[in-house]
Amino acid sequence: MTRRILLCLAAAFAAFAQTKYDGPKPAKPDLPYLKHASELIPLETATATEEKQKKDDILYVVAGPASPVKTPLSSPIFILQADQLVPDKLELFRLNVKNNRREILMGPKRDVKPIRIEMTRLGGSLYRLEVVEGLEPGEYSLTPNGSNQVFCFQVY
Repeated sequence: MTRRILLCLAAAFAAFAQTKYDGPKPAKPDLPYLKHASELIPLETATATEEKQKKDDILYVVAGPASPVKTPLSSPIFILQADQLVPDKLELFRLNVKNNRREILMGPKRDVKPIRIEMTRLGGSLYRLEVVEGLEPGEYSLTPNGSNQVFCFQVY
């Protein structure tokens, strides 16, 4: 009896670990796509530049006041075909718009924490990233931890 329960639990865990996905697939690897119904929209790709601030603070800047990729969804879903990009290293941050550009100030004394996202492996190297908490209207960036590469979008 115990063996049967263990086998059922193992099967349930295996089914939970990989979710079946039959939606559209990303056209390019290592680029997160915003999922809108049956359509995938590639996020804006940019490199954040660093500007040294007071003491140990660094201001990360993305050119332009707004991302051309927009969504009305407060809890967006992203689909990613990973090749070089490590999905569980992606972090989500809100960007502030100042001086006709998007920016975020980071430093050891700053309490800037990434917004929580949930990652699900859909099979192979295909992943689903979902924002756990609702986002306020504004500019956002998915970025690999330790990198200046950014994938930007706007919630309106």
